[in-house]
Amino acid sequence: MSGAGPVVGLDIGGTKIHGCVLAGGRVAGTARRATARGIEGVLSSAADLVEVLCRQVGIAVTDLAGVGAGLPGVVDTAAGLVSHAVNMGIAEADVPLAPLLSARLGGTPVVIENDLSVATIGAAHLLEAGDDVALLSLGTGLAAGLMLHGELRRGFRGGAGEIGHITYVTDGAACHCGQRGCLELYASGAALAARWPSPNGRPASVAVFDAAAQGDPDAVRVRDEFVAAVAAAVRIVALTCDVEHVLLGGGVTEVGAPLLDAVTAVIRGWEAESQFLAHMAIADRLRLVPAELATAPVGAALAFARVVPV
Repeated sequence: MSGAGPVVGLDIGGTKIHGCVLAGGRVAGTARRATARGIEGVLSSAADLVEVLCRQVGIAVTDLAGVGAGLPGVVDTAAGLVSHAVNMGIAEADVPLAPLLSARLGGTPVVIENDLSVATIGAAHLLEAGDDVALLSLGTGLAAGLMLHGELRRGFRGGAGEIGHITYVTDGAACHCGQRGCLELYASGAALAARWPSPNGRPASVAVFDAAAQGDPDAVRVRDEFVAAVAAAVRIVALTCDVEHVLLGGGVTEVGAPLLDAVTAVIRGWEAESQFLAHMAIADRLRLVPAELATAPVGAALAFARVVPV
């Protein structure tokens, strides 16, 4: 995007929007604000943040090449539609969010994309990981964003990368999807928080890893079971898609290097016992996305440029 007009990228979630201005290939400004619920609330929150970002960097909204927005739900990027974004209070189908937001911004072009897809684009860009990557998002749920040879893979019915709903424990706990023993019940931030409630708002992932490092046997058990499930998710992605890089992202990455080291150790243990897995060298493909990187907003801005050349 070097030399192109500035683009705003928005990561729109159920509680907050994180935005950035990408100009000349670099982040020129960032801001956050709470997200109001419902179609009107999302539109107002997004438009307000775009104006805040433009004021921050000293430009008018009309100076933008466009706005890219990532959000949860079923997204039709070509038509600018979002359906069933229930985390944001949008239960309706085929809501024309992109044209509605464009109208709020005086006709500035808007492109919308799934939130995991923009996080994948942003992580690959910021880590210089190339164009053949899977982003394993360890957040409230578990899913993989897929960019295969530069193309986002969404799937025939939009289900590509939904590895959190592969059975991991036969006859395990009931999942909200209607199945039992789904992988995200064991390898997600929500699963870890359920097993290790953390006081004072401290992230459960950080708390359990710290307690395990101090020798707490219960914490060691919870940590090791979680790490084994995450390693299984990595193996599933690597063996189904054979991507060059598997990136660990999402809220759990606040743990930092101890998470990457623990997952890598499990995979190397498998590789020591299997010539096939040793040949696949999955552990060598694994990288951690630092929690402080603005992967989703940057990815949203880049997603705009993928659809509308700037």
